[in-house]
Amino acid sequence: MLTASRLLVAVSARSLAAVEDKVTLPQFRLLVVLSSQGPAKLVTLAGLLAVNPSTALRMVDRLVTAGLVDRRASSESGREIRIELTGAGRAVVDQVTARRRADIADIVSRMPSGERRALVAALHAFAEAGGEPPVSDAVPLGWD
Repeated sequence: MLTASRLLVAVSARSLAAVEDKVTLPQFRLLVVLSSQGPAKLVTLAGLLAVNPSTALRMVDRLVTAGLVDRRASSESGREIRIELTGAGRAVVDQVTARRRADIADIVSRMPSGERRALVAALHAFAEAGGEPPVSDAVPLGWD
C-alpha cells in the first residue's frame, strides 16, 4: 500500500508541476473541493479541508488574488459570503485533472484486465472508507 501511495503521490506531483507557480497542493485541494461541491461558505470549506477557518481564509485570500476564486454574497443572505471557482480556477482544476487522468490511465493500461477490475473495486472501497466524495464528472479511462 505504501509503495502504491508513493506512485500516486508522484503522479499527483507531476500533474501539479504545470501549475506550481499558481497554486500549492493545499490550495489545489481547496479548488478541487469547490469544483466538486460548488460554492461554499468559508467555515464549510475549512471543515471539508480539515483546517482552521483562519488557514482556509489565508488560502482563499491568495486564490482570490490569483483570480482563481471569487467571494460573492449569498443569494439567500446578504451577510453570508460564498466562495466559488472562477473560470481560471476551473481551468486549473481541469488541466491538472486531465494530466493526472492520462498518467493513471497509462499506468493502469499496462496491467492485465482482471487485475485492473480488482484494482478499481479496491480503490472505490478505499476512497469510500476514507470519506472521499466520488468524482462527479468521471470519464472512462480507455480500459475496463
